[in-house]
Amino acid sequence: MVELIVKSKIKEAVPKDMRVSAELAQALNKVVEEILKKAAERAKANKRSTIMPQDL
Repeated sequence: MVELIVKSKIKEAVPKDMRVSAELAQALNKVVEEILKKAAERAKANKRSTIMPQDL
């Protein structure tokens, strides 16, 4: 698994009064990987080798 998520940045993105579990970064990374896989499939289906924002 490629580490796509920067753990320190998660804390910056959530409200200050919220805590972040240690497992959140790993779970979020899996979600992002799945989104990117689906985007790649969509790009290929549209006969492109470049993933574009509309593929998300």
